[in-house]
Amino acid sequence: MTSDKADRRGLWDGAAVRARVAAMAQGDPGRKRFGSSHHRYLLRPPLAEDTIRLFEQQHGARLPASYRSFLKDVADGGAGPHYGILGLTEEVDEEEALHDVREEDRRAGFLSTPFPHTDEWPGPGKGGDADYSVAGSLVIGECGCGTFHRLVVTGTNAGQVWLDDPDWGGLIPGPDFGDWYLAWLATT
Repeated sequence: MTSDKADRRGLWDGAAVRARVAAMAQGDPGRKRFGSSHHRYLLRPPLAEDTIRLFEQQHGARLPASYRSFLKDVADGGAGPHYGILGLTEEVDEEEALHDVREEDRRAGFLSTPFPHTDEWPGPGKGGDADYSVAGSLVIGECGCGTFHRLVVTGTNAGQVWLDDPDWGGLIPGPDFGDWYLAWLATT
């Protein structure tokens, strides 16, 4: 899978992505790949521009171009790294570990606050402060064991997907959303 599936402006070739995800599903009929039994290689329908714009207005922040285009041209979440990608406005069951994190992201002013980090930020397991800020980022997926993928929405690193392990590993910077998702599509 080459980067032509998402060009430099953050625009996606939705048909090509859906075809690749279908091929991945065909190559893993027993869903043995980590997380595939959860997302089942299914992509939700894309979102209308009006829905995305309303979310941005409600939260006072414009979503990064590559992610925004993914929502509009490919899918509102579904198949993706680890347990998949959450839908933009998807409700999370109160029993799931993701629930409280997702609710935090929805607080007034949370997404419009600039993400304060530019480098790795240690968690308590690495001797860091347990109360580090993730304001300005949106949880977009779960890795398991209380670890999440966060899309930086505002600040210097807007557009990057960071690994968030609040209990032990801290915050670890990652690539742009487009590169992050394309890397997953390229795996076999």
